[in-house]
Amino acid sequence: MTPPRPGDPIPGLYCPEVSEPDPELVAAVDARIAAWVRTEDVCPPQWEEGLAGFGVGRAVVLQYPDHASIDHLVTAAELLAAENVVDDCYAEDSGGSPEGLGARLVIAQSALDPAHLPAGYRADWEVGVKADEALRSYRTAMRDFEALASPLQADRFRHDMARLHLGYLAEATWKLDGRMPAVWEYLTMRQFNNFRPCLTITDTVAGYELPAGLYAAPEVQRAVAFACNATTVVNDLYSYTKELHMRHPHLNLPVVIAAGAGDHRAAFLAAVEVHNDLMRTFEDAAERLRGRHPLLDRFLDGLAAWVAGNHRWHQTNTRRYSLPDYWG
Repeated sequence: MTPPRPGDPIPGLYCPEVSEPDPELVAAVDARIAAWVRTEDVCPPQWEEGLAGFGVGRAVVLQYPDHASIDHLVTAAELLAAENVVDDCYAEDSGGSPEGLGARLVIAQSALDPAHLPAGYRADWEVGVKADEALRSYRTAMRDFEALASPLQADRFRHDMARLHLGYLAEATWKLDGRMPAVWEYLTMRQFNNFRPCLTITDTVAGYELPAGLYAAPEVQRAVAFACNATTVVNDLYSYTKELHMRHPHLNLPVVIAAGAGDHRAAFLAAVEVHNDLMRTFEDAAERLRGRHPLLDRFLDGLAAWVAGNHRWHQTNTRRYSLPDYWG
C-alpha cells in the first residue's frame, strides 16, 4: 500500500467526505476568537501561541455546517478553545498533572455551574475564578453560550462537561497508579472523556432545541454515545505519533491495544477497525431513529456532520498531526 502523504486520511479509516469550509467564514471566526482571547485574557502564555496552530475557526466551520449565525459558531469556538485550555493546563502538558486534578476540576466545573455560597465566601470564589486564565476561559465561554441556549440546553452542557471531567479523573488515576487499563476499560473511560460536549450542542449552534424527552430516550443516547466514541477514537489515531514523542507518556487506543498485543503497527490498524465499527454502529443506530420527529432527524444530521467535519479537521491539520510509517 502506498504510504499516505501529509494531509491524506488514515488508510482504511471509514468516515464520510465533507466539503472544504468557506475560508472567509473561517477567517472571521478566527478573528473573533483572537479578539475574545485578548479582551477576556483567557489563555495562559504557554497556550496562546498554540491557539493559531489549533485552527479553531476551521474546526467549528467544518463541524457545524448547520449554524444559525456567525455568533453561534464563535460561541462554539470559544467553548472548544476553553475545553482545550483547561485540559492542557490542568490535566496535560501545559502545566497539568494527575496530582491534585480532582480538586482543580471541581473548581473548573464551578466556572460553568456557579457555586452558590454563603455571602461571606462568594467574593472569595469570584476572586479565585477571575485569577486563573483557564477558569476565565470556561466562565466567559459559558456566559456567551447561555446567551444563545435555553436553560435546558445550558444544563445539558454542564452535565456533559461533568462527564468529561469524570473521564479526566479516571485517566489520571491510571497514571498515578502506573496501571495500563484493559482495552474495554479504556474505551469505557473514553465514553466520558470524549467530544460529547461539542456534539450535543449541535442543536444550540443551529438555533433550535431538541425536546428533552427525545434527547433523553435511551435509543437516542445510544446513537449519541457511538458518535462521540467514534470521533474520539479519530483523535486517538491522528494524535498517536505526536503523543509518542511527548515528555510524559499518553494513553490512546493504539497504545492500550499494543500493551496487550506487543505490536504497535498491528495495534494501530486494530484501532482503525474499532473506529470503523463504532462509526457503522452509529450510522445504523441513527438510521433506525429517522422519521420519528423532524428535529430528531436534524439533530442526527448534526451529529453526523460533526463527526465527519472533525475527521477532516484532524486529517488536514498537518501542523498539529502526522501519521506513523505503517503503510510502506
